[in-house]
Order: sequence, then C-alpha cells, then structure tokens
Amino acid sequence: MRLLAVSKTCPGSAVRAAHAAGQAAFGENYVQEGLAKIDELSDLRPALAWHLIGPVQSNKTRAVAEAFDWVHGVDRLKIAQRLSEQRPAGLPALNICLQVNVSGEASKSGVGWGELPALAHAVAALPGLRLRGLMSIPEPAADLAAQRAPHRALREAFERLQAEGLALDTLSMGMSADLEAAVLEGATLVRIGTAIFGARG
Repeated sequence: MRLLAVSKTCPGSAVRAAHAAGQAAFGENYVQEGLAKIDELSDLRPALAWHLIGPVQSNKTRAVAEAFDWVHGVDRLKIAQRLSEQRPAGLPALNICLQVNVSGEASKSGVGWGELPALAHAVAALPGLRLRGLMSIPEPAADLAAQRAPHRALREAFERLQAEGLALDTLSMGMSADLEAAVLEGATLVRIGTAIFGARG
C-alpha cells in the first residue's frame, strides 16, 4: 500500500519538508494551486509524483496533461480523450484512476456503476494514458461497518474489471477519517492530508 500525501492549501515548504522525511507522492485538488507548487518545487521534480484529485474541467486538461503524473478524477470519456490528445509525446503515459460515485450522491462527481465498464475499457484503449484503477470519495459514515461498505463495492468493481482483462493495480480509496475501513477493504493507495499536514485553516 502507498501513501498519497494530500497537500492542498499547504505551502510548498510543507511539501519540501514531507519529501525530506521520505514522502514522494503528493495530491492536489486545484489545478492552479498544483501548478504553482510544481513550479515552486521544480528542483525536486524528478523525485516527486504529482497527483490531481477530483474532477477535471475541459479548459484545464492541457495544463493537467502537461504537468501532472496522475489524475484521479476522470469520470467522462471526453475528458480522458482530451488528456490523451494533450499529453506531450516526450512524457510517460499519464496515469488515470476513474472516479466512481459509490454512494450515488447527486452532488458528487463520478461515473455510475452501470456506465463504469464501458468507460474503463474506452479509457484503457487511449494512447498517452495508462488506466491504473479506480477511486472514490464516499459520503461520511460514523461506524466502521458503514465505512467499509462503499470501499468493498469499489474493490469488487475493480476485481470485475481485472477479470475482464484490464491491467488495473490501483485502488485509490480512504482518507484520514476512513483510513482503517479502506485498508481493510484492500486500498492500494490512501489519500491522507489532515493526519499529515494538520487541519486546514
């Protein structure tokens, strides 16, 4: 299991300190903030992996394709196609996790369960991208059993896609509040911010 340190709203100095302590993967929620941090820490660029978490707007795909290593919030083929077309030829494939709306919340981004298989196979076929797996942001739940249920559903969908021939290796699920539930259900990448950097101001 890998740790993704969610550094949104944290200064570049905090990322630098975390890297000095051994952390290499950092997650940003906002494109402009992430781009500024990538630029500020350009001296560390070969040693860091930058992940964009959350939905990507069409007008931001070029900047994302050119600067980030991973995108966790893809839930539409149109966005994936734009990222594929705009990924510079000299860079490695852009790693993609499809965001699944596991709780069915109208306010949440993410592809629905029924549309997931077709989207996954279509994205996996695009040049310049590498479909790595699935991610989710479930609605908060108070107890461990309730927290585990959406993570279990995501893992089962992940396993079905693997059985259909997709070479997936990443289950991006779990944050500071539901870390234990995500780990118990097989998370391979956990997104931790508050527990590393403290509460946001």
